[in-house]
Amino acid sequence: ELMTGYTMLRNGGVGNGGQPWVLRWSSRIRLTWLSFTLFIILVFFPLIAHYYLTTIDDADDAGKRIFGPRTGNELCEVKHVQDLCRIRESVSEELLQLEAKRQELNSEIAKLNLKIEACKKSIENAKQDLLQLKNVISQTEHSYKELMAQNQPKLSLPIRLLPDKDDATFPLPKSNRNCRLHNCFDYSRCPLTSGFPVYVYNSDDYPFGSSLDPLIKQAFEATVRTNVYVTENANIACVYIILVGEMQEPVMPKPTELEQQLHSLPYWRTDGHNHLIINLSRKSETQNFIYNISTGRAMVAQSTFYDVQYRPGFDIVVSPLVHAMSEPNFLEIPPQVPVKRKYLFSFQGEKIESLRSSLQEVRSFEEEIEGNAPADYDDRIITTLKAVQDSKLDFVLVEFTCKNQPKASLPTEWALCGERDDRLELLKLSTFALIITPGDTHLVISAGCAMRLFEALEVGAIPVVLGEQVQLPYNDVIRWNEAALIIPKPRITEVHFLLRSISDNDLLAMRRQGRFLWETYFSTSDNVFSTVLAIIRTRIQIPAAPIREETAVEIPHRSGKAAGTDPNMADNGDLDLGPVETEPPYASPKYLRNFTLTAMDIYRNWNSAPGPFHLFPYTPFDPVLPSEAKFLGSGTGFRPIGGGAGGSGKEFQAALGGNVPREQFTVVMLTYEREEVLMNSLERLNGLPYLNKVVVVWNSPKLPSEDLLWPDIGVPIMVVRTEKNSLNNRFLPWDEIETEAILSIDDDAHLRHDEIMFGFRVWREARDRIVGFPGRYHAWDIPHQSWLYNSNYSCELSMVLTGAAFFHKYYAYLYSYVMPQAIRDMVDEYINCEDIAMNFLVSHLTRKPPIKVNHR
Repeated sequence: ELMTGYTMLRNGGVGNGGQPWVLRWSSRIRLTWLSFTLFIILVFFPLIAHYYLTTIDDADDAGKRIFGPRTGNELCEVKHVQDLCRIRESVSEELLQLEAKRQELNSEIAKLNLKIEACKKSIENAKQDLLQLKNVISQTEHSYKELMAQNQPKLSLPIRLLPDKDDATFPLPKSNRNCRLHNCFDYSRCPLTSGFPVYVYNSDDYPFGSSLDPLIKQAFEATVRTNVYVTENANIACVYIILVGEMQEPVMPKPTELEQQLHSLPYWRTDGHNHLIINLSRKSETQNFIYNISTGRAMVAQSTFYDVQYRPGFDIVVSPLVHAMSEPNFLEIPPQVPVKRKYLFSFQGEKIESLRSSLQEVRSFEEEIEGNAPADYDDRIITTLKAVQDSKLDFVLVEFTCKNQPKASLPTEWALCGERDDRLELLKLSTFALIITPGDTHLVISAGCAMRLFEALEVGAIPVVLGEQVQLPYNDVIRWNEAALIIPKPRITEVHFLLRSISDNDLLAMRRQGRFLWETYFSTSDNVFSTVLAIIRTRIQIPAAPIREETAVEIPHRSGKAAGTDPNMADNGDLDLGPVETEPPYASPKYLRNFTLTAMDIYRNWNSAPGPFHLFPYTPFDPVLPSEAKFLGSGTGFRPIGGGAGGSGKEFQAALGGNVPREQFTVVMLTYEREEVLMNSLERLNGLPYLNKVVVVWNSPKLPSEDLLWPDIGVPIMVVRTEKNSLNNRFLPWDEIETEAILSIDDDAHLRHDEIMFGFRVWREARDRIVGFPGRYHAWDIPHQSWLYNSNYSCELSMVLTGAAFFHKYYAYLYSYVMPQAIRDMVDEYINCEDIAMNFLVSHLTRKPPIKVNHR
């Protein structure tokens, strides 16, 4: 074809269509050339340009470099780009830092994710454990409720004895004389846990109130205001009390009027159940006007009763209210020693009615024994006593006629002679005081006999009551045979022999018990009213209200690091007293015999409790009965303090508890602005076994330094603020003291741990005594007629100072609330002798000396 084409070209494209072929060939040539040209431009030109530029940059003349790469320094030399270079460098650094932080955060996020997963797993585990614990607690509570249901039955109100509503048709007993608690007292108003609320009527609201003796009424109202049992809410009251005597003669209401006024009392409820009618007397003759009125189911308390009127176990024989508005002067009361006094016995009195012929025909003692009996017992008594006086075997004084006008008295009763001061002066000289009961045997007690008994006990003359039928005050709850001799009148001929045969020890014991009874139940209006309430409360078996405690106001303080322990101080040897010493603070077991003590008399009462201190096992506002007057724990009621069970000393241990397996003690430390000494003493207590708590009595008005760092000794340290600087604060029964045992210690005392533990062991074996380390000796110095006090070391010791001594918390109550205020005032006056006062108090109550333990 090429050849053909060439031929055709040479021939001018002529023949067989030559002209179109030439056109087609020329078109092809133009397209091929155009394509080749474009190829050259697009491929070779860039290569040539690149090569050219490269060769130019390789030239030696640096100034000819225009397009080649330059170093940073060279570029920055250009003036207009220097700022951009700095920005680039700053941004580069920030980017590097952000990248490092991003990597760090990514690492933390990964770790936190792992922790989240672990927490989710632990939460699931904790939920499972919590669910298991809830199940265990639920099971434990259920088991506890079952045990409580088995051991403590449900407490509910007593069954009502009387109808709920006033019912006039509800019959009284066949006779008022037949009224007893079981058929005339509604126990449902007095549950065991009620606290024995008592409502007292205001006598001024009733007409007979204007007839009352002003002194009696004033003393009664003052006593009511301070009594812990009195309530103003009559709806919850257990007992309702109304004062009806002593009345003044000119304005005394008629019996019918008084009866109507009593029956109209708001809470009388038709029959007067749970009411107490009190008729107090401060004279030797009491108007027995209640004898002629109907008292229904109300109890009666007065000093004079006839047998047809008195209901044993229901009515109450009270003592005369001699000291109505004044406290007895204890400084005028004679001492209890010597035992024997000038007169073996004495009697002064006069019978208003005829005494037959005994006063005119006085025979000798021998003639009386051989002769016939007189016409009646009073005649025989007169004859016999005059014969004893005439025999001059003993110095006695008997007078059967008064030098002055005798006091008013009931028929057949021996009237009192002279004024009260004259009678007391004679009794102070008498070992025994004769009390002849009325000749009328239907008169079971008279105010005259009660007045004689009161005066004899007041001055320490042992009463000798002739007439066993008499009902002495509080006779059904007081054991009078421990303080008085009650002799039948037919034994009058043996009285002289009997009185001479009593030993001095027995005489002193009876005199002490008589003094205790007088101070506790007779001496003041408070005692009389509180005793009446105590009798009712004991009869219906309700425990007494708890004794109050001293509220501790804590001073805030900062505790520092744990105190070190001196190995010499902590060498305890083998003194193991109970559980592990490292156990947490454990309070003494509560006093659990509150209810049983009111329901039963376990042992004879503690009869060696002389004055001037009252032995109040419960509270100074509520004197207990001698049947209850054992050496009890001071805390009772529902917030008790005393101990558990077991112990030492028959009376003390049975009530307070003895060597219980688990027991601790509280340290009470008195201090006054000696911070460094105090801190050192506290540090020495670190690690002390059986230590429950430390109570620091801060006796200074200046508070401790704010920057003072107190040691951490492993047990609580309570810093107590006091109202004034007084050494008596050492013995306040702080409510923070939760153990029976108190270790009273000075802030500068140095005692080893084994010494303290040894003292604690000894105290647990003699809980009713002071047990301590510093010994002292005291005695009566006959040549100088004064007391001798010796602090030198000797083999004769009679006191243990409370600067380092154990004693029971019970004595803190007695010292602070019961012991006469005059003693505490003297301690404040001399700023000394508080330890002597505590020693005398404890020995006075127990008739025992303290116990000294030796140092190591």
